[in-house]
Amino acid sequence: MTMRAVGYQRPLSIEHPQALCDIELPLPEPDPHELLVHVEAIAVNPVDTKMRSRDTPAEGLWRVLGWDCAGVVEAVGARTTGFQAGDRVWYAGVLNRPGCQSEWHCVDARLVSLRPETWSATEAAALPLTALTAWELLEDRLGVPLEENGSAGAGSTLLVVGASGGVGSILVQLARRCSGLRVVATASGGEGESWLSMLGADAVIDHRRPLQAQLGDLGIVAVDRVASLSHTDQHFETLVDLLRPQGAMALIDDPDPAAINLLSLKRKSLSLHWEWMFTRSHFQTADMARQGEILGRVAGLADRGHLRSTARECLGPISASNLRLAHRQLEAGHSLGKRVLSGFR
Repeated sequence: MTMRAVGYQRPLSIEHPQALCDIELPLPEPDPHELLVHVEAIAVNPVDTKMRSRDTPAEGLWRVLGWDCAGVVEAVGARTTGFQAGDRVWYAGVLNRPGCQSEWHCVDARLVSLRPETWSATEAAALPLTALTAWELLEDRLGVPLEENGSAGAGSTLLVVGASGGVGSILVQLARRCSGLRVVATASGGEGESWLSMLGADAVIDHRRPLQAQLGDLGIVAVDRVASLSHTDQHFETLVDLLRPQGAMALIDDPDPAAINLLSLKRKSLSLHWEWMFTRSHFQTADMARQGEILGRVAGLADRGHLRSTARECLGPISASNLRLAHRQLEAGHSLGKRVLSGFR
């Protein structure tokens, strides 16, 4: 039995007709600790474009991308507990296995939770990878406990650089709803500023202009924590200057190492953290099931009306042509919220 999927066999420019192709693959069977999920909706992330342009599958094989899925459990592995056929779930999955851009997909059950009951599949598909990244960055890297209506960060300021994309759009919401932090977000003005204000940012400033002066206009001399989500190499020196002594900075991008002067952190005893959502699954850490737990907590917040989906545009059904469009938009730097696709037709 076969299924429809989208994949590629060699890294190519997104303008090449074979950069992503409509294909058919064998229907997968779940391992004992896995779920077989019927894919209802997916989202596209920068990691998709990076993998497509860098990762070469073995000769004759297809690489299937995709690390944001909302679907329905079709079958449960022999040693898997906590799920049953018919459960509506969401997850991000793992980087070193086939992605979810296929009709059916196998995933380690530890990475999965029930998705928000009040959201559609497309609304839910926008969140798993970015919600996990944002939660881990805040709680595991920056040490900010997250609780519904929590106030652990009250009296402290978080600066989020490059906040209008997928990670920033949910990070701003989590920080405001679950920590009590004062959140100052950066965007490039216009639609991004309106988007972030709607999501709950206390203030939005323009990262194309000097940050210190804009923060000064808000009465902010220094910040306690920084989440730098893009263009860290352009802002690193400024961010070090803005942080209070013993402050902390967390990154998710891949800045030019030459622009990161680690010695500049010493005088203030600043800490620097990287957040990579795939670390737990890639290294099969003992706490790998924490990702399923985090998604369960995010689903609860969504169902109680504390979070909104970051889906900004549904590009139509899952197909090579629609995914090429999504990749093209991401590579052009269009990063307001998330792009989702819904089912195969």
